[in-house]
Formats: sequence, C-alpha cells, structure tokens
Amino acid sequence: MTELTAEAKETARAWIDDHLEQLTEWHTHIWELAEPAWREYRSQRWYVERLRAEGFEVEDGSAGMPTAFSARWSNGEGPAVLTYAEYDAVPGNSQAAATSETPREGLTRFAPGHTDPHSVLGISTLAGLLGTKHAMERHGIPGTLLYTGEPAEKMHGSKVVHGLRGYYDEADAIVSFHPFYMLPLCNTARWDTQCGAYYSKVYSFVCDHPETWQLSSADPNSPIPASHSAARAPGANVSLMQMYTASRTMLDSMLPATGGWSFSDAILTDGQATADNLPQRVARIQFSWRTPDIEMAEHILAVLDRNAQAAAVVGHCELEERWVARSRPGRTNHAMSEVLYANLEEVGAPQYGPEAIEVAQEIQRSLGLEPSERPFLAETEQLIAPQEAERLLREHMPAWQRNWTSDDYVEMSHYAPLVRFYVSRPALQPAQDQGPYPAWVMNALGGIPATIAPTIVTAGKTVAGTFLDLLTRPETLRRATEEFEARVAAEPMPALLPSDFEAPIDLPWPDYSGEGEHRHW
Repeated sequence: MTELTAEAKETARAWIDDHLEQLTEWHTHIWELAEPAWREYRSQRWYVERLRAEGFEVEDGSAGMPTAFSARWSNGEGPAVLTYAEYDAVPGNSQAAATSETPREGLTRFAPGHTDPHSVLGISTLAGLLGTKHAMERHGIPGTLLYTGEPAEKMHGSKVVHGLRGYYDEADAIVSFHPFYMLPLCNTARWDTQCGAYYSKVYSFVCDHPETWQLSSADPNSPIPASHSAARAPGANVSLMQMYTASRTMLDSMLPATGGWSFSDAILTDGQATADNLPQRVARIQFSWRTPDIEMAEHILAVLDRNAQAAAVVGHCELEERWVARSRPGRTNHAMSEVLYANLEEVGAPQYGPEAIEVAQEIQRSLGLEPSERPFLAETEQLIAPQEAERLLREHMPAWQRNWTSDDYVEMSHYAPLVRFYVSRPALQPAQDQGPYPAWVMNALGGIPATIAPTIVTAGKTVAGTFLDLLTRPETLRRATEEFEARVAAEPMPALLPSDFEAPIDLPWPDYSGEGEHRHW
C-alpha cells in the first residue's frame, strides 16, 4: 500500500467516525419511511436532495423509474468506481424500533417494515461514498464516483433496467454490499459461489367479454347481457385460482428435489373487491423463482406459461403477461474479493458495546428469556475469510451446483468487475432449546441506533478503503479487469430481457395512502 493510499484511507475513516451521529440519524429517517417496492417516493427524494447537497450531479428518476436515481461526482480523469443504495421495505413487517413486538405508531402490523434492512444498506454505502469523496478532495486523488438508487430490490426490480440502459457502462469496478442474511456469509466477501438466476412474472387474467360466455342462456328481451338470471362467465378469479392451484400442485414436478431452488407467489389486488353480482374482470398473480442456473429457471417458466394459457381458457379470460425481472447468475472476481476483504480486515468486524447489549437483553426479557451476558450471535463480531466461507457454504450444496439463492447484484456483475460483501447486522444468539427468535426481533434491532450503528461504521469504512485502493493502485484495478474480461470470454452470458424493457411500475403494487405526514396502510 502506498503512503498516499494509507493516508487517504485514514482520512475517509475519520470522516465516517466524525459523522456517525448524522449517519445514524439519516438511517433512522429511511428506516421509519419504510416504503415498499416501486413506491419509495420519499426515500428516493431524500437521497436525491442529499447527494445534490454533497455536490453530486443527480439524474432524478433514471431509466424511466420514478423512484430510481443515478448520481455522479468527478475529481478529474481517473478510474470510475460505483456502489449503490437500496431502500425498499417489505409489507407485513411493520415493527417499531422497540424491544417488544409492536408496529410503528399509527400503522397496522401489515404495513411495510425494513427487514434486511435495506435502510442500512443504503446509508452504509453512502457513508463509504462520502468518506471517499472527502479523502479524494483532501489528497488530490483523481477519479469518478458513481452512485445509483435501486428501487424494488425485493423483486430484482431496477438493476436489470439500469444495466440494459447503460447506467453501469462507465464503471471500472463495482462494490456491492448487503447486511448479512445467512451463515457463513457474515463479515466476508463471496468467493466462487455467487447468487443464481431470478425470474419474476405477473400473469393477469382479464375477463372483458363475459356476455359471450354462453349466448343461448341470455334472455333475448333483456338489454343487460349479464343479467342476474343468466349464466355468467366464470371470470378472472376462477382463472387465477386455476393458475395458483395447478402451479402449486406441480411444484414437485418442476425441478429436482436438490439444488436450493425456491418458488413464491403474490396476488395483486386491483380487482372489483366490493362487487357482488358481476364476473371478476381482472385478477393478477405474480410468481417468482430462484434457481442455480438459467436452464432450471427456463424450465419453470415453460410450466407456468402453459398453466397460464389453460387457466385463461377455463375462466373465459384473456391472458396478459408482464416480466418483473429476469436476472442472470453472478460473475466471480477473485481480485475484487481479495482487495475488499483486505480492507475489511483493516477495519475489523463490528463490535456491540454496552448500550447495544442492554437493548438485546431487554428484548430477551420481553420474550420471557433469561438475559445472556453475550446476547449477540458470535459470528456477528468475527471475520471469516472468503475462501473459508466458500468451503463451509459448499458443504450444504450438491457438487454440480454452481450458484446459491439469488440477489439482484448479479446483473451488475456482467458490466464490470464486482465484489459482493457482507457485514453483520445485529442478530441474537438463539437461547438454549428455544429455537430461532421471532422475525420482529431482527427487524427491531435493525432500527435501533445503538445496535445498527456498528454495521454502518464497518461497511462504510470497507467501501471507502476498497474504492481508494482501486483509485490509487492501478495494478489492483488492472488485475480485476483482466479477470473480468477472461471470465466473460470463457462464458458469454447475454442479457435475458430486451434493451427497451420497461420496469413494471404501473402494476398495482402495495402503497400507502394519505397526504403529507398522514399516511395509512
């Protein structure tokens, strides 16, 4: 490491330490907004205004997505490095920043809440971005910082669109962060096993012509085609239920029992919920599936498409299909993993102090458990080398399987050398013979300043250190670029959606109602 690089890293880390209270307040604000996918209007607006105040040029609503953005700041000719923010929350997970189970004030428990939490993902990378910018200005380091706002991560919503529209083309390297969500991937970087393919599609059944279902039953003297006494078309709900039951029944026949694939569904509600005597005109169902590779994903797609055609006929409906996401598996880059993990080692794993421990112990008391002296999961305060994490991860996988689960960073890995890294979020050690804690516990810990601040510090400093290595050490970036180009040449993997693909922002995704500060779910 050159003297310039070392000094610049110290400057960036000091900036993060000096601004930790402010960073934590920013995080609390985003966490409290808790806006769901494609509807993160306030969260996105906060980032756009904050970045402009920090001197970035910001495109508001990038790639035709109202809750996305693309920001750029340059200090002269040099490498361009990119990271990003996420800020979507998950319906059904409203939880106050409290030590007992309770929704946020004024909302039901079915309102959205931050679960991963994406709130800390964005603020941590923002900390690294602004710390890097401060160091570049202080030490005269040339280069460009790129920062994108990525809505609807839970549905792989924006990154495929940004990629297709060229928003990652300027980047020479990309750093992707996520709070840890499974062991052994805690305080480490991915090595060989990246996330796999993710497909998501909405099937809409539309019954626009119920009067043509059975003409012979209609009263020729009635001016009302769907009179109460006439036989009516089964309607969209029937098609939806046929689609749902057929697809769920066929799960065992879709793919092998091994391989770590998953399948989920959601019913979107823009139908005539209060009508009592008309055929349901529209019903929509979304299926999402995660597979180790594209071939498996395509097999599921073929099954679903066939089921949808048959279900539409049953209900006398027309079928409309809409892609939400179609993501490729990720590309490995060892050079990027090595430089990032070296920075993570310099920073060290998060450590939970007395205030955080007291919060955790109070949660244990609220659940009727005896408070433990060290309540946090041991791995959250430990580092694990990428190669060792890889070894442990492979113990749970078939030998043939190359990828595990899915996450939308994979799309970015096809545009530039990328590293995916994880820093612990606060999680409690399971009590003896008690099983896992309820989900609200991790959600609450993600919103309490004392317990979430260590994630911001560690991840932010790691991003800044990695950026500064890439900006000041040409050989580091050269190795990463050469590896990226070799892997692309060895295994070309073209995009799975057309370049003019538009994000499905117009579908009836869940949203808040109300005006100003008076929000209701």
